[in-house]
Amino acid sequence: MEVRTFDIKGPVEIIPTLHKDSRGQFFEAFNAHTFWDYAIPADYVQDNESHSASGVIRGLHYQIAPYAQYKLARVVRGRALDVVVDLRKGSPTYGQHLKLVLDSAISNMLFIPKGFAHGFAALTECIFAYKCSEYFHKESERGIRWNDPSLGIDWGLDDPIISDKDAQLPFFK
Repeated sequence: MEVRTFDIKGPVEIIPTLHKDSRGQFFEAFNAHTFWDYAIPADYVQDNESHSASGVIRGLHYQIAPYAQYKLARVVRGRALDVVVDLRKGSPTYGQHLKLVLDSAISNMLFIPKGFAHGFAALTECIFAYKCSEYFHKESERGIRWNDPSLGIDWGLDDPIISDKDAQLPFFK
């Protein structure tokens, strides 16, 4: 397994070792001991999965304390542009975003700490899965508009498909 960090402290890309042969491939998608070795939390309580058509954007979503979540995201099938926005007040990267392509061909994952808004754009039809450290709590759910001009996120899509709910989210400022 390879672990990669970024200029924005907290998120971590995890690239598992793929074992391939004529039958197909195998990889370890999650191992608590291995994650602990890299100081990545491993106590998840909920798994979520979405199936998205190519061109769909979901997000940017987060939950506030005491139900704030950290997440472990990956694409089971297809490719998606995963986006996180640093919402940690006092962070030197507050308001900045990080983009990473999650691709089922390499099975890479993104660990997203608490204090980040999260969303993704389906670059192909995809199945997107993520583990959460807290249960979904409707009253703690928040979001930021995907196309907020102050964030300047290039989602790589010309005419994205957005839910009514996500199209109504407030702007960052």
